Amino acid sequence: MRFDLPTHLRLRQGMPTVDLVVDAAPAAAWEVLTDLDAWPEWGPTVVGATLDGPGSLALGARGTVRTAVGIALPFEISEFVDGRSWAWRVGGVSATRHEVFPHDHGCVVSFGVPLWAPAYLGVMAIALGRVARMSARRDA
Repeated sequence: MRFDLPTHLRLRQGMPTVDLVVDAAPAAAWEVLTDLDAWPEWGPTVVGATLDGPGSLALGARGTVRTAVGIALPFEISEFVDGRSWAWRVGGVSATRHEVFPHDHGCVVSFGVPLWAPAYLGVMAIALGRVARMSARRDA
């Protein structure tokens, strides 16, 4: 089982991005990334999240994310390609993008941050390791 450090820093779709090869099926990683109950387990700055209504993560879905500093902020899913990627606006501001790509060794999970927040890539690198571990457990 691989739990490497992020393998690439790059600019993808106008966002500084960090990637990690994950030893799990793309579907397992996607499940982790879209399971709101799992967000606090992999997201260092998230302690909870809920959708405003029934259903699952989808384009236009709205909800509330509770941050590690105790602030609850509204969010809206601004991009969504099922099984592949999602991005959101938090508090009305463009935030992170989350992507999954098939790879010979499982998948690549990629997190992008806005141009004004490159320091947040360190937080995303921590999250990638957590996503890798959670994805491997779900894929077992």
